[in-house]
Amino acid sequence: MTQRYLEVHQTRTHEPTPYEYKLAATLEEVFTQVGHDLADVVRGLNARQVHAPDGRPWTEQSFRDEMHRLGA
Repeated sequence: MTQRYLEVHQTRTHEPTPYEYKLAATLEEVFTQVGHDLADVVRGLNARQVHAPDGRPWTEQSFRDEMHRLGA
């Protein structure tokens, strides 16, 4: 049987932008230090002043929308 694996970058359509890198790093920090619940994530991002793409503080809906846009 051949072992299957996911190539790390096979699902990318482009290199991550600086915004995407910053968001990913901050999300990792929030997951580690704050929690995984949506309310915790939104609160953690806003506390670290990593705002939504429109420059506004995150809401649960704006976070869901952005994760959908990013394909997460």
